[in-house]
Amino acid sequence: MAKEVDGFIKLQVRGGSANPSPPVGPALGAKGVNIMEFCKRFNAKTEDKRGKLLPVVITVYKDKSFDFIIKTTPAATQLLEVGKFKKGSPESNRVKVGSVTWDQVKAIAEDKMDDLNAFTIESAMKMVAGTARSAGITISGTAPWATAEDAE
Repeated sequence: MAKEVDGFIKLQVRGGSANPSPPVGPALGAKGVNIMEFCKRFNAKTEDKRGKLLPVVITVYKDKSFDFIIKTTPAATQLLEVGKFKKGSPESNRVKVGSVTWDQVKAIAEDKMDDLNAFTIESAMKMVAGTARSAGITISGTAPWATAEDAE
């Protein structure tokens, strides 16, 4: 028989460095979850991704046990890492912070494909391109799906 779900907790935690301090401790403590057990299990699973910001969805059950799913690093964070930018633009429609290539966008889209609501790599690339636009990052070159007529 399946366990009865009590709720979900969504957090963003640096890989390999979860500890009981905020935001982890208070969020888990409010649901009655063993904080140290989560920290140990999370840190063991994310040791290879140390320092990267990882979204995690924790499923809490009625008996206070839990499971968690680790998602891929957010597209905005990956774009900033790839372009070596400190942060996005405060006015993305006016001030651009830099540029990335379509190959870099494709690599990010392939990495995030499991977490995105997309069936094709092109649609995933369009989602990542939208995130780049919102951060004030331009994408150099022509889109792989663009035809010669679109470029004119």
